Amino acid sequence: MKHLTSTALAVFAISMAGSPCASAQDDPKATEQWEPVPKVVTPGAKENAPPSDAVVLFDGRDLSGWEASKDHSPARWKVHDGVVTVDKTTGNIQTKQRFRSYQLHLEWQIPKDITGEGQGRGNSGVFLASTGPGDEGYEVQIMDSFENKTYVNGQAASIYKQAAPLVNAARRPGEWQTYDIVWTAPVFAADGSVKSPAYVTLFHNGVLVQNHTELTGETFYIGKPKYKAYTDAPIKLQAHGDHSQPISFRNIWVRPLE
Repeated sequence: MKHLTSTALAVFAISMAGSPCASAQDDPKATEQWEPVPKVVTPGAKENAPPSDAVVLFDGRDLSGWEASKDHSPARWKVHDGVVTVDKTTGNIQTKQRFRSYQLHLEWQIPKDITGEGQGRGNSGVFLASTGPGDEGYEVQIMDSFENKTYVNGQAASIYKQAAPLVNAARRPGEWQTYDIVWTAPVFAADGSVKSPAYVTLFHNGVLVQNHTELTGETFYIGKPKYKAYTDAPIKLQAHGDHSQPISFRNIWVRPLE
């Protein structure tokens, strides 16, 4: 077999570059996607402000979008100075609107003069899907976890009684704290069986503390987690019955993801 001259090799390379196979492999446009075009969402003008496609659940003025969980009467927590403070005598409140999967932002504050210890110190919670009039559903714990020891799957930013946070990112009492949550709702088959479980990703004060954590069912104070089929559900805030001073919330908004 004769060896190709340099001129012959050059001619061969040029001919291969023009072939359909070579162009598909070497053309960067072959991997460009132009459709569908993502819709435009305008971010909030300030940090933690709701983006343009968010549903504002509490803006500091009233609780018109909320109701009492126990009987669907108007929510009667105390709105003042741009915040809402838990009224433990009236019970849990929940959104009138129902959701499936979503992105949720909320801010909460433990009173500076908080008393008590363990689970009896600034206890509350956000139920990502409320499935009953009491504490039924899927709860992310809210409480004072700044130098306050308790069981780790019951401290702030835990999936209550299921998953401890990766780290403790709590601020000291009196300072505002943020939760940014991505909730992937469970999907159920027609017979009520679980087709896909629920997942939670949670940033506490900007720190990742739940990383696509899989839930094994609803959260219970007593007993093992288990799933109960539902389609969509309200978001619920807890009025815990401990004897410490009530906590406050502000700037709550949600972005439905389906």
